[in-house]
Amino acid sequence: MTGPPDPDLPIAFAARSPAPGGRAAGDLWSRLPAELAVLFRPQVMDLTDEIWQELQRAVPAFGHQLDDACGIRIAGYIQQALTQFVDRLADPTAPQDYAAERFRQLALRDDVSGRPILDILQTAYRVGARVAWRRVVDEGTRIGIPTDALCLLAEAIFMYIDELSALAVEGQASARIREAGALERRRRQLLELLLAGATREALSQLSEAARWPLPQRVLAVSLDIRDAWPDPEEPSLDSRILVDLEGAAPCLLVGEEHRELVERLPVFLPGWRAAAGPVTDLDDARISLRWARRVTHLVRRGTLPDATVTWFDDHLPTLWLLHDRFLVQQISTRVLAPLNGLSPTQRATLSETLLIWLQTQRTAVEMAEILSVHPQTVRYRMRQLTRLFGDSLNDIDARFDLEVALRAERVPLDDQ
Repeated sequence: MTGPPDPDLPIAFAARSPAPGGRAAGDLWSRLPAELAVLFRPQVMDLTDEIWQELQRAVPAFGHQLDDACGIRIAGYIQQALTQFVDRLADPTAPQDYAAERFRQLALRDDVSGRPILDILQTAYRVGARVAWRRVVDEGTRIGIPTDALCLLAEAIFMYIDELSALAVEGQASARIREAGALERRRRQLLELLLAGATREALSQLSEAARWPLPQRVLAVSLDIRDAWPDPEEPSLDSRILVDLEGAAPCLLVGEEHRELVERLPVFLPGWRAAAGPVTDLDDARISLRWARRVTHLVRRGTLPDATVTWFDDHLPTLWLLHDRFLVQQISTRVLAPLNGLSPTQRATLSETLLIWLQTQRTAVEMAEILSVHPQTVRYRMRQLTRLFGDSLNDIDARFDLEVALRAERVPLDDQ
């Protein structure tokens, strides 16, 4: 735009006096001559084109990879920013909430040609500020805008760019928070469906949305508060873990190939204890969790030792003995009947010796060392046991039943 200014244009380019109280952003805008808006509004379209051309030179990928629709969209962003700047020159007191939200929303658009939209906006704002300032200097010099007004205008331009950049960052940060929340909801829903026994066909689409590829085999973990005051902060767990800490019975699920993540849970979940169920097919994830919760129950009762992580695989005999208590008691009543006539002390002593012999098949000397008694004592007890049980001690099946019964006696009764 060249030529003399319109003689009918009432422009008073001298800067207004500063308002009391310093140089806040609002004060800066109020000191700029409102007539500048009248001068620059007709130039918005030309300046938009100039900024867009400069942006393509500054970022060559824009010029080679963007289609017409993308170019039009980016030019629209530039025009919105320039229009808003001119509007604020015209009326610094006008509400900015709607405009601010509009620029926050710009950062939520799709990426362009593989480049994040936030990068595009930040680059466009910097290039736009440079081109706009160059145009302001040229135009201001041509029509004689005073230096103090130009300085204020420069400060306003770069302050405005800072505002736009901050709004873009704020918009994208809020978008990421919303996206993370949506992803967490999808992952929790996927966990619920997996534990409800849903089919792979029903899970495939949700699995993709939750960014959790369906494994062939899984391991469920029951979680329980171990300390009175666990870490109150939301833990940051590996994305390969599906977890629900908010339900009445907290749990998590991992693929068999990521079993090592369970071993590291005490690091990520201080104050909690975990009980890992058996590895099962994906369709049987609920079975793995049922056994994991059974292990948690036994740890709480003191039947199994307390630990930060308790593994189902490490306690199979105990879990088997407690799985059908009635059946085990029937076996015990039958095979341990020879001990019924003994005193409690005699029964306990001979039961301990018999179990050690069944488990180890060692000599009297070796058994004495295990039991912390004299070898002659072991020999005496074994003669008593032979007299009570007779030839059954030489029968493989009978010895198995005896070991099951004696092991069961050592496991505390469980009310399930």
